[in-house]
Amino acid sequence: MEEMWSGAPELDGANAEELFVEVAPNISVRVLRWVPTDSSAASLGSVVVVPGWGSVFEGWRPLLAEWVSRRPIIYIETREKKSARITRKVRRGDFEMSHHGRDIAAVLDKLGIDSAGIDWFSSSLGATLLIDSYQNGVLTGRSSILLAPNPDFEFPLWAKILLNMPLPKFIHPALLRFAVWIVERRTKEEGQRIRYRRSLLSQDLERLLLSSRANIRYRLPQDLSSVSVPCAVMTASSDTLHGMDKVLGIVDRLPNAVLIEVPSNQYAHEADVLVEIEEFQSSIGN
Repeated sequence: MEEMWSGAPELDGANAEELFVEVAPNISVRVLRWVPTDSSAASLGSVVVVPGWGSVFEGWRPLLAEWVSRRPIIYIETREKKSARITRKVRRGDFEMSHHGRDIAAVLDKLGIDSAGIDWFSSSLGATLLIDSYQNGVLTGRSSILLAPNPDFEFPLWAKILLNMPLPKFIHPALLRFAVWIVERRTKEEGQRIRYRRSLLSQDLERLLLSSRANIRYRLPQDLSSVSVPCAVMTASSDTLHGMDKVLGIVDRLPNAVLIEVPSNQYAHEADVLVEIEEFQSSIGN
């Protein structure tokens, strides 16, 4: 599974680059960047993609393989992922939501990109951290598509008990296999089930546990009135891991947000979803 976390994937129609950007002392995150070989597409503003918790690039390949020929794409992996280079002992506090938002801002600063001109695309944890960052003035943007954002990270009671117990490292693999079993039972969509299994099995187990402990304490602010970025919240009724009611609650709280309902969560990872994405992005300012 190490190949999941290294190298810049070569995609047709674009030049690829892998960067590691220091976002805090002893912490660097992996950034993938594609610039279209078509000069007219390369001159367009960047799309910044922030994937979900533990998400690996392979799950997004079908969408990005098409998108990189149309727009410059910057794909930023958050610090809980195995790709992050952390050269000190990690703690639960390293994975608080506020750190993720500041990491994204630090990456853009290092790349010399003003977030005000960005079209964002994000999923799950990535979508949640962006909403949090918009509300708190850490980031802004031209537009933002938020796939299945989480207002909170609810775990069943037994999982809460386990997460709060001191767990020796030798039982981590067994816990991971158990987590895969639980996710597969809760997921209706076959494509989503495959993605989640692949993602879970490729993680750094210590970071996964600590980030779970941080996420379980998080709640998206009720007041989102300071969010000025035009947002579209994307979801699928068949996505049983991201409750529809909670997602709709976020739409109601975001100023002037729109809902984009797609056939499935897997559809949102495929090239066909560019129809909905580009329709929303082109509507901004019209």
